Amino acid sequence: MKGLTRVVIKQRKKSKGIVSWPKTERPREKLLHSGPEPLSDGELMAVLLRIGKAGQSAEDLGRHLLATFKGISGIDRAHIEELMTVPGMGIAKTAQLKAAIEIGKRVRMQNAQPKSFNDAADVATYIRPRFEGKRQESFLSILLDGQNRLIAERVITEGIPTQATVYVRRVMEEALRVSASAFIVAHNHPSGHPAPSPADDQTTQDLKQAAVLLNLVFQDHIIIGSGNNYYSYAENDKL
Repeated sequence: MKGLTRVVIKQRKKSKGIVSWPKTERPREKLLHSGPEPLSDGELMAVLLRIGKAGQSAEDLGRHLLATFKGISGIDRAHIEELMTVPGMGIAKTAQLKAAIEIGKRVRMQNAQPKSFNDAADVATYIRPRFEGKRQESFLSILLDGQNRLIAERVITEGIPTQATVYVRRVMEEALRVSASAFIVAHNHPSGHPAPSPADDQTTQDLKQAAVLLNLVFQDHIIIGSGNNYYSYAENDKL
């Protein structure tokens, strides 16, 4: 009987959530006291998830997600349906994670927005968050005024992991719609290698011809790879 009592007590201890922890060890309280920087990835996940499930704290669940999807970038790449297959993850928690990651991307883009879009490296840094977590090629256009200031961005198409069908007409239509004077196009290579393919070369030539006909300045075609790697047609004198 005493042995059974010990097992029950042990199980209860295991099932206690973060609320039973000392305040100095609770992720949310640590964040409010010291800011978010000192928190580990698991602790930050716990703040977002708020609660775990029976026998598992929010931090335990967060660490499990990080291990399962190989870090925050893996959680970003994961489909909503994949996240929801993890025990303890429902609609609300999954939506909170995806929203938090997207907010982080948008903050980075705002902080990295160049004053002028003349430099390929600055443009690549600015747009890179748009492609993080993408399993497929995504093709977007950056529409500029006569002083190379940003007017708008448009996602033109998203394709299969190795190829995107680019509609040159749509790029031109979006540029004319907002009265742009110039534009830059960019897409990612999910393989991580930014070297252009023959199809990329052909797309660039088609866009160049269309821009000349409509009296638009085609400034660059940038391919985003892994890490900080990118390829610029303008930098390589292939425009």
